[in-house]
Amino acid sequence: MFIHNFKYSLKVLFRNKSLIFWTFIFPILLGTFFHMAFKDIENNETFHAFDIAVVNSPYYENNTIFKKAINEASKESDNKLFNVKVVNKKDASKMLENKEITGYLEFSNSDVNIIINDNGIYETILKFFVDEVNSNKKIIENTVNEEISKGNLDYQMVISNVMEKLNETVEFKNISRSNLSYTMIEYYTLIAMAALYGGAISMYIINKNMPNMSSVGKRNSTAPIPKSTLLLSGLLASLVVQITGLILLFIYTIFILKIDYNSNIWLIALLAVVGSLAGLSLGCIIGTILKTNENAKSGILIAVTMFLSFLSGMMGITMKYVIDKNIPILNMINPAAMITDGFYALYYYGFESRYIFNILSLIVFSLIMLLISSISLRRQKYDSI
Repeated sequence: MFIHNFKYSLKVLFRNKSLIFWTFIFPILLGTFFHMAFKDIENNETFHAFDIAVVNSPYYENNTIFKKAINEASKESDNKLFNVKVVNKKDASKMLENKEITGYLEFSNSDVNIIINDNGIYETILKFFVDEVNSNKKIIENTVNEEISKGNLDYQMVISNVMEKLNETVEFKNISRSNLSYTMIEYYTLIAMAALYGGAISMYIINKNMPNMSSVGKRNSTAPIPKSTLLLSGLLASLVVQITGLILLFIYTIFILKIDYNSNIWLIALLAVVGSLAGLSLGCIIGTILKTNENAKSGILIAVTMFLSFLSGMMGITMKYVIDKNIPILNMINPAAMITDGFYALYYYGFESRYIFNILSLIVFSLIMLLISSISLRRQKYDSI
């Protein structure tokens, strides 16, 4: 009877055009809209080496520490910071005026001046670079002065220490792709939302098996079939349909939209499947507990799903942080937040305790929802059908 009800549920689900739209088509459409809206954000915000100028003077030529640091920061590598042109002051001013460079450095006897026209990210980086080099320079000077003040000066040691400091360069690593991007946050919440939308599938199956909701439910209520068998076979069929929808979503985002999920694709898929189970269990509990018609249940489920997705950061990437900071208990019981938090943990830390914790939390959430749904179904009685 379990297999028979499982096959029947599969046929019913795949023939329901509305469920097929929300499960298969809507997440793909939403992902397409995300791609159209955010496709240029990554390129615009990715760091690129910028142009600066240095005013050529004896002060610059004699400033060994700064000269070495600038050469290191401008040489071709993955961590290249800027492109440098050594010119006279007149040319540097003209280049800055024509916006050919971000700014230029002018050295004096004991200091370096930063000349810029705007206040932006690149100007801030240039100032940070100068501050860091100045800090290292002071460390070197202090090292020499300390050795001199001791009276037992070991010149070889001082030279060795100074050379070691000179070889230390200010590193600016381009981690703009390794940090969690705005676009990836949106796709993670899209997967979370798609997983929770599986609740519509399980709720439909629940309604089909309830005697006050359909003629099939009336027949099932008089058949000698345990309610747990009906629930589990229907849930398994719902999970198969939901996983099919997720596979299509992953195929579309990877091969059509060119979304890079890194080497964690299988762990992402595992989290999506467990999240789908949580979404299905959410549909089960709404379908069994609420005493209203099918349309009202569907509206409530969609509203709950969208609200949970909103709290997890889908409509604003700072929302999850705001909730975590002010009302952390909400995200601790929010399956959408568990899914997205699992994605964040996987993105930053890999397969570690935080990812596992979110997986286990989703499983516990699903079991609790299914247990409540099973108890609710078992206790339902009808005076007349």
